[in-house]
Amino acid sequence: MNIAAPSPLGHVRIELAGGDALQVLHPRSIIAFSGSPRQREDKFMDLGGAFRKKKWIRSRLQGPAAFVMGLPAGYSLVPVDVPEGGSLLFDFRHVAFLTDGMAFKSKIMRLKTAWITRELVRIQFSGPGQLGVLSVGDLAVIQLDDETPLFVDKGALVAYPADASIKLSVYGNSLASQHMNVQWELRGKGPVLIQTGSRDSGLESRLGDEGWFKRLLREVLPFGSVYIK
Repeated sequence: MNIAAPSPLGHVRIELAGGDALQVLHPRSIIAFSGSPRQREDKFMDLGGAFRKKKWIRSRLQGPAAFVMGLPAGYSLVPVDVPEGGSLLFDFRHVAFLTDGMAFKSKIMRLKTAWITRELVRIQFSGPGQLGVLSVGDLAVIQLDDETPLFVDKGALVAYPADASIKLSVYGNSLASQHMNVQWELRGKGPVLIQTGSRDSGLESRLGDEGWFKRLLREVLPFGSVYIK
């Protein structure tokens, strides 16, 4: 399988060899397909009742074929290798596809945690295989430590080890803790996957701010709006 991912352009092209097969979990994102019509098969998928027995349609695509997936603006798609007995727990919304033959099971979050994060279930995948992971911006990998806690914005955490210690928290002094989003506090061993797109909605507007002095000159000087750009 070959993934050509010009993510900033809003799409990825995936080429499947003769023995390759993928389960695409967002079929409507497939905007172009090159291959025999019989190489796509759509079915209902049931995650063992983990999502209140709600079912989704998924597409099984088999090679040799190629297809293009459209991505939401600002998103990237990153292939993640999953070994046999993989331990990472994923936010299922971030999984765009998985290779055939992978197993998965659900883990129910604690009610208190689910109430704050609006996240009831995480999914543990086992390979060998590969996941296509969607993230806002790039996908960063940070290794956990047993002693030093890692704090991650609750909206940025894509995956973490199943045996990690995890709880909701804030950190810093009283001013910092009062003006930050809820954080995941993690300890343990293994990688954590984090989407790195900015969570500060006001950051872009502040970075693009031309400054109060320039705006003042444009308004008070004769023909300022003409000469001061």
